[in-house]
Amino acid sequence: MKNLPNILTLLRIFLIPVLFLTIYIDGVWGNWLCGVIFGIAGISDYFDGYYARKLNVVSPLGRLLDPIADKLLVIAVILILIADGRIDHSGLIPALLIVCREVMVSGYREYLGKLNIDLPVTNLAKWKTTFQMTALPVLILGNDAIPYFSQLGELFLWIAAYFTIVTGYGYHKKTIEHISNQ
Repeated sequence: MKNLPNILTLLRIFLIPVLFLTIYIDGVWGNWLCGVIFGIAGISDYFDGYYARKLNVVSPLGRLLDPIADKLLVIAVILILIADGRIDHSGLIPALLIVCREVMVSGYREYLGKLNIDLPVTNLAKWKTTFQMTALPVLILGNDAIPYFSQLGELFLWIAAYFTIVTGYGYHKKTIEHISNQ
C-alpha cells in the first residue's frame, strides 16, 4: 500500500468526489479547475504503471485497484457530465457504449481470473483509453472555456466508442472461446 504506484492509483479514486464537486462551480474557472483535476487523475493512470514497472513494485493490490480506479473514474465522469448536461442526447449513445463495455470487460476479467486465465489489455484498448481520457476533459472544459470544445469532445467520445466496440468484441470473443472449451 505504501508504494508510489498504489498511492497514485488511490489518488485517482479519491479525486472522483472532488471532480463531482468542482464541476458544479459556476464559471469558466470552475471548468478549468475540474479539467485540471481530471488531467491529474488521468496522468496518474500512466504514471502508476510506469513506476510500478520501473521501481519493480508491481503488487497484487495494484493489479486489483488499477483497473477498478480506471473504470470508476471514466464511468463517474461520464455520469457527472450527463447529469450536468455536458453530454447531451447525441453523446448518450457513445457514453452508454463506453459504460457498458467497461462493466462487461470487468465481468469477463473476473470470470476468467477464477479460471487463472489472464485477459491482457490490447494496444487497441490503450487507444480507446487515450480517446476517453482526451474526450472527457475536453467535455469538462466545454464551449465556455474554448469555442467548439464540446463538439470536439463529443467527436473524441464517438471515436472512443468505436474503439470500445472493437475491443469489447475482441474481449467477448476470447471469453466465449474459453467458455466453449470447458
